[in-house]
Amino acid sequence: MHFLVVGHVLHKQIGGKIFAYGPYVREMNLWFQHVDQVTVLAPVTKTAATDPIDLAYEHPNLSLVQVPEFTVLSPGAMMKTASKFPELWSKTWKAMKAADHIHLRCPGNMGLLGAMVQTFFPVKIKSAKYAGNWDRKSTQPSTYRMQQNILSNTNFTKNMQVLVYGDWPNESKNIRPFFTASYSENQIIPIEPLLIGNDQEIRLLFAGGLNSGKQPMVSAQVCAALISRGLDCHLEFYGEGPERKNLEEYIAEQGLQNNIVLHGNVDSVELQQAYQNAHFLIFISQSEGWPKVVAEAMFWACLPITTAVSCVPQMLDFGERGELVQADVSEISDRISSLINDVKLYETKVQKAMNWSRQFTLEKFQEEIKSVIFDRQVSRN
Repeated sequence: MHFLVVGHVLHKQIGGKIFAYGPYVREMNLWFQHVDQVTVLAPVTKTAATDPIDLAYEHPNLSLVQVPEFTVLSPGAMMKTASKFPELWSKTWKAMKAADHIHLRCPGNMGLLGAMVQTFFPVKIKSAKYAGNWDRKSTQPSTYRMQQNILSNTNFTKNMQVLVYGDWPNESKNIRPFFTASYSENQIIPIEPLLIGNDQEIRLLFAGGLNSGKQPMVSAQVCAALISRGLDCHLEFYGEGPERKNLEEYIAEQGLQNNIVLHGNVDSVELQQAYQNAHFLIFISQSEGWPKVVAEAMFWACLPITTAVSCVPQMLDFGERGELVQADVSEISDRISSLINDVKLYETKVQKAMNWSRQFTLEKFQEEIKSVIFDRQVSRN
């Protein structure tokens, strides 16, 4: 089977290998295990160095078709995109024509282009992974909403399974609730919740991109607020992004150098250990699909305190296995203080979180991927 991936993730070609954002590549390598030939249609950066979070694709018969980066966020950007459009459309069309299975990664600019072009190939087997917030009631960019509408319209989109995070009512028949996974069944080991109390060091964790959408500053302010309440509180940041400078300035201004540490991007092994060493994940994101860091924290007995975006309320069973909060420092600090003073409730929520997250292993994920790739083929024979 010739498997085509259409996506917007930036790729790097270094030493004969193709690298991209690690969590994305790790998942795609699972898909690639079931196919004979892979074509990746995506933009390529000229950067000659990898980041610690980057990974290389693993497949003996993989080719990369480079397309130019483009955006439609301003009139000027749209004009530039118009000049690139013939090349973008032509390369996407040719790649889809040659493929046996078309796989779109949405939402994104290439996802939007792929969603439009795939309508001209109604007989081809197709799938789309919509990694953003599928909630129709949420505020979405117009291009995201367009992708949702094209993918879910079975009059235009044929022979496609659309994989979305969460279980949403009144959706078309091609919408399939899905999940993602980070850990194997052999990593399920007994873990006791960390000791917690007013006389204990309270360990907080942030994992993810340091960008405004994930509001890392709120996590830093929560740490400061807990310290002002007399708690011995420490916060570890894992990730990189444009908000790093603001965080560094805040840490210096507040004299929190001994309480807050910025680790930058790290590999999955180091991050796994960080989850196990923390009481709480503070993740106040404005928009998510299936936030892997939330599921990963739950797997390792780190209780998530997070916003109620996308399917996160379903993940947390509406507060039974974590805390759903607004981006309000006082509210978050109050919730943490309450759990510190109610050890039994904290331990109960941690255990429920672990039990739920550990259902979604890499082995189960592999079986679900196989069903997406092969079940549709069987249905046509």
